[in-house]
Amino acid sequence: MTPGPLDRLLRPQTIAVFGGREARRVIEQCDRMGFAGEIWPVHPKLGEVLGRPCYRSVSDLPSAPDAAFVGVNRMLTVEIVRSLSRAGAGGAVCYASGFSEAAAELSDGAELQQSLLEAAGDMPILGPNCYGLINSLDGALLWPDQHGMRRMARGVAILTQSSNIAINLTMQTRGLPIAYVVTAGNQAQTSLCDVACALIDDPRVTAVGLHVEGFGDLAALERLAAIARHSSKPVVVLKVGRSEQAKRAAVSHTASLSGSDAVANAVLARLGLGRVQSLPALLETLKLLHVAGPLAGHSISSMSCSGGEASLMADAAVGRAVEFGALRPQQLPRLRRVLGEMVTLSNPLDYHTFVWGDFARQTEAFSAMFEGGYALNLVVLDFPRGDRCDASEWALTVEAVMTATAATGALAGLLATLPENMPEPIAERLMANGIVAFCGIDETIAAAEVAAGIGRAWKAPPPLPLLDVPLVAGKIETLTEADAKSELAAFGLPVPEGLPASSPGEAAELAERLGFPVVLKGLGIAHKTEVGAVALNLNNIEAVSNAGTAMPPNAGYLVEKMIDPPIAELIVGAIRDPVFGVSLTVGAGGIFVELLEDSVILPLPATKTDIHAAISRLKLAKLISGYRGQPKGDLEAAVAAVAAAADYVVMNAAHLEELDINPLMVLPEGRGVAAVDALIRRRR
Repeated sequence: MTPGPLDRLLRPQTIAVFGGREARRVIEQCDRMGFAGEIWPVHPKLGEVLGRPCYRSVSDLPSAPDAAFVGVNRMLTVEIVRSLSRAGAGGAVCYASGFSEAAAELSDGAELQQSLLEAAGDMPILGPNCYGLINSLDGALLWPDQHGMRRMARGVAILTQSSNIAINLTMQTRGLPIAYVVTAGNQAQTSLCDVACALIDDPRVTAVGLHVEGFGDLAALERLAAIARHSSKPVVVLKVGRSEQAKRAAVSHTASLSGSDAVANAVLARLGLGRVQSLPALLETLKLLHVAGPLAGHSISSMSCSGGEASLMADAAVGRAVEFGALRPQQLPRLRRVLGEMVTLSNPLDYHTFVWGDFARQTEAFSAMFEGGYALNLVVLDFPRGDRCDASEWALTVEAVMTATAATGALAGLLATLPENMPEPIAERLMANGIVAFCGIDETIAAAEVAAGIGRAWKAPPPLPLLDVPLVAGKIETLTEADAKSELAAFGLPVPEGLPASSPGEAAELAERLGFPVVLKGLGIAHKTEVGAVALNLNNIEAVSNAGTAMPPNAGYLVEKMIDPPIAELIVGAIRDPVFGVSLTVGAGGIFVELLEDSVILPLPATKTDIHAAISRLKLAKLISGYRGQPKGDLEAAVAAVAAAADYVVMNAAHLEELDINPLMVLPEGRGVAAVDALIRRRR
């Protein structure tokens, strides 16, 4: 393990505690978990705390402590942190609140937090406004409250901004071995990503779970993803706060498809970081990652002794990136022999109760299923209440699953549909023997999806560095459609042949030069179709002139050659997210943008391989590939056009606010594409 700046704080051998009640509780928690190092209470009046002599100040301590818990008021916190930093301490937990998180109530909150940072200097601090950390591997706690953890030899690390959520997570009875719990509070200096990177370096940590309200440093997130991948220690994220800020700030159709939450999903997926939507899903995913790491594929199996459970399992996979793969031909005779003729052989499999209570036949059935090459094999089993029922036959099933797992070498999980139906002792035994003790059907399927997604990302080449270009200051300008198309065409985006005009009469003359039929548009108008600023299929000079005269006041006209009916219409856009910068959106375009909400977000830069994969994920891809015998669209031209738009965005990221190409008409195979409308908003 390579020494790092947070090592002394996270894995201390000496701990100093400052304050009264909270400091005493820190000592109590360390004693309960058997911390073998030295603890030094510091208090101006007390003579001893829990049998340990008190020191009056930092200067009186035997040496600079590896870690300190500062449980005093916010003003005194700054002074103690300054003294610790000067003495060469390894780091401190700042428990007090009343800093930047209270800036609305306390006028000096933000200023005081800046003073705290200056006082800390190069010494790491957690918080302020946080409980600190629990290290169950070494029994070292900087934690002023009770918790549900005990000593572990190895396990997962859970990091959160919320101390209360951290406490709740330590109380889990799901069999998840937790090595570290760390809270970061305001993250004034040390972020959750910083701590996660340090904990991944601990060989006893198997996986990391993050509960975050937002990401403030894109580079830190990329660094975490790279370290996780290099160390083969997966990271799963529960991000809360699904912001609609980007939608409110934009005017294009692209904005209806984008948003901070959608962009966060795309960025996390690209980086190989899993994402879940709830605390139970976080815990279940961490269980799977602790036992097995990322999954090798997305095909899973399920066995239960109930058709109702089999149906629930099948339904839970709908809309998820996992599948219950068909049984292999070589599995069928063995399953038929052991289960009998009345069982329908399928996946999910309802094996009825014909083998219930029969260890040998259950082991044979489970082994046959486990040899199907699935990435994860699930056996649904809810245990009866221990205070009222006899669970001996359930225990027999557990033994059968364990025996089948050992015989086949497959990855297996025992799944209780209700968390209370998975007794903690059984869960812990299963986990210790390499079998995942799952709680909840939806959470289990989510865990499999996330683990498979991380595995898929890690198999691919490492992603390109994300585009992280700050926006320059300046007034926002909106280009006319003609100017926008001209700029995009310079990057290789195909646009219809067209000419700008200043009057309906000039537009009519230019239309004759281009050749009929033509399209006439009013320039300088957003959402032209809705206000009657677009006229299609104009076949003569008079029609063009009349159409121009009927349009609302505008900044001029654009007359273009009419494009033949397309196979499909795409939207290609870019919008700036306040955290993740500019990303690209590709989706179903034309009038179906908001109706279908069929889109994929691509973090930038993006390769043609990325773009091809994104288009293939759209529902609209069926049309492009020739739906029900219809002609195919020019997919390669569409990919090239999106790549041209992506190049434009990358080269203009410092000024670009918004790009909207809608629709990008995909013509029949071999005939290319055409961007028939475009909007660009940028800073001057």
